[in-house]
Amino acid sequence: MKFSVPREDLLKPLMLVAGVVEKRQTSPVLGNVLIKVVGNRLSLTGTDREVEIVGRLPLPDMLVDGEITVSAKKLVDICKSLPDDSQIECSLEDARLIIKSGRSRFVLSTLPASDFPATEPAPGDWSFSCPQQQVKALIDATAFAMAQQDVRYYLNGMLWEVEGNNLRLVSTDGHRMAIASQSLDIDMPEKMQAILPRKGVIELSRLLNTDGELSIQVTLGAHHIRVETSEYTFTSKLIDAKFPPYENVLPKGGSNILLGDRLALKQAFGRVAILSNEKYRGVRLQAENNLLTIVANNPEQEEAEERVDVNYQGETLEIGFNVSYLLDVVNVLDSENVQIILSDSNSSALIKEGQEQSGPETAYVIMPMRL
Repeated sequence: MKFSVPREDLLKPLMLVAGVVEKRQTSPVLGNVLIKVVGNRLSLTGTDREVEIVGRLPLPDMLVDGEITVSAKKLVDICKSLPDDSQIECSLEDARLIIKSGRSRFVLSTLPASDFPATEPAPGDWSFSCPQQQVKALIDATAFAMAQQDVRYYLNGMLWEVEGNNLRLVSTDGHRMAIASQSLDIDMPEKMQAILPRKGVIELSRLLNTDGELSIQVTLGAHHIRVETSEYTFTSKLIDAKFPPYENVLPKGGSNILLGDRLALKQAFGRVAILSNEKYRGVRLQAENNLLTIVANNPEQEEAEERVDVNYQGETLEIGFNVSYLLDVVNVLDSENVQIILSDSNSSALIKEGQEQSGPETAYVIMPMRL
């Protein structure tokens, strides 16, 4: 194997795949990146057996086909340390990878490519193409509500649901739920669901670009999801479980509707949170005629109170919430106003954007707290 490539060209796909490589791995080869040269194309692959990312770039004609695995961390560190605009030459000699650039020379130990657990391409049950910025927006609007290390392992991920021409992403940790959906140029005859694990969600979000209308090809299979562009292929195992019926959690018939300025509410929640209980993070919301009062206490007998002018004509209500959950929602919303729909002091709140948005349609559910 032999190839030559500009430093910047190599560093981009290398950084894409290195993020998925585990720092503490059960097998030495999982700390490596698979380098493969075929024709005039170089591919770099990283995996932790659950998530796999393949980065690709074209090469000039001066090359020799071959494949090998080498330490991902050392290769990244070497490429980063070399000067900008430098040319990197790599060649395989006696099971060692020789890296040359200017007056620098590095010799790295390798492991055979046959030891690398690369995912075999499998036919998907359904495939569609869409702008990657739309999928990125859906993930960004919902990822914060995923559970972390919950014994209900199906909550440690995100539901992807395709139905008709709609892609819907749902995440919940049992205390709050986030839903975002987007109409796409697809036609799914029947509903299909897949649960993408937490690490897969984070890595995919890192890969997706918010600029322009560049498209991705999404393939949903029985056990894997695959996302492809000309520059990379992302593959992740799915969580083999059934996601709870999220539709049943959406509050029905809330008649007390509060409409407030998103930025004003965000700032008020942030200030009150300073004196909330560090463990439970509870705050009381008191809604009355066009006024929302937010109160927090802590075990040190300290108290914070904020009053925010809102549009509210419903009955006087007092209800407790985890202020961190409220802040998470107002931070991801993109509208000027936020709508909080309440039924009574013991029911979940439904939070939506205050006006129509050009992006995904979103809804958030937060369970109340007893204070």
